[in-house]
Amino acid sequence: MVFGQVVIGPPGSGKTTYCNGMSQFLQLIGRKVAVVNLDPANDILPYECAVNIEELIKLSDVMSEHSLGPNGGLVYCMDYLEKNIDWLESKLKPLVKDHYLLFDFPGQVELFFLHANAKRVIEKLIKKLNLRLTAVHLVDAHLCSDPGKYISALLLSLSTMLHLELPHINVLSKIDLIESYGKLAFNLDFYTDVQDLSYLQYHLDQDPRSAKYRKLTKELCEVVEDYSLVDFTTLDIQDKESVANLVKLIDKSNGYIFAGVEPSAVEFSKIAVRPVDWDYYRVAAVQEKYVKDDGNFDDGDN
Repeated sequence: MVFGQVVIGPPGSGKTTYCNGMSQFLQLIGRKVAVVNLDPANDILPYECAVNIEELIKLSDVMSEHSLGPNGGLVYCMDYLEKNIDWLESKLKPLVKDHYLLFDFPGQVELFFLHANAKRVIEKLIKKLNLRLTAVHLVDAHLCSDPGKYISALLLSLSTMLHLELPHINVLSKIDLIESYGKLAFNLDFYTDVQDLSYLQYHLDQDPRSAKYRKLTKELCEVVEDYSLVDFTTLDIQDKESVANLVKLIDKSNGYIFAGVEPSAVEFSKIAVRPVDWDYYRVAAVQEKYVKDDGNFDDGDN
């Protein structure tokens, strides 16, 4: 049984930085890690890459040869990778014996809630190599400072979860910068727990552009709430405690803590199971550390 993460998220959400920081942390706790770059546009990598899709296909070559833009080129590259999945399988076979895998995917969001190529690539790898993968979906924390963007992030997260059909963890990345994006309308746990979204309506109505689509926004929020699938954890990739908390969640989601793991990781895996209220205290700690609280909680009635 081989474990790993499928790292996805919009452009600028910090996927490559995440893979670099996560690989360093996992090695620190005793795991052998292999990072697999499946982004054909990512030609500057801060981490040591075990497998690089650019050995198979490059986005720049596709765009030049087929007169495609970056979006169409990425769809072509994923289609090409699917058709040449044996190449990727042969590259991964030497690694699956004793490595933990991190798959760094492109940032084009359509690949993960609209097109099926990336999903089929993941499904074929799971079947052929007996992988246990968790999708780690990164969303920039700055979206919380804008109610409209936050709702868009919720819809994207929900669509991706339903499309990929993998154990899934949504992450508010760059949480250490959240205060610099502007004051939040609510405490951080409102955004991580995806609580009653009707409270956002007051703030949306302050923007004439959002108020115009009041009914549509209300219906979209109800869709998110009816599914009741989306929530977020927080991440500061430079903070070891923050990364450790995320690793615990990932290990629970893909079953790593229940597998026969190497002795060096046993002690770490033992603390993965926490009391039910652990998440509450974690978010409260993040709120205190990164978000200035003036004691006022605006519920939209003022």
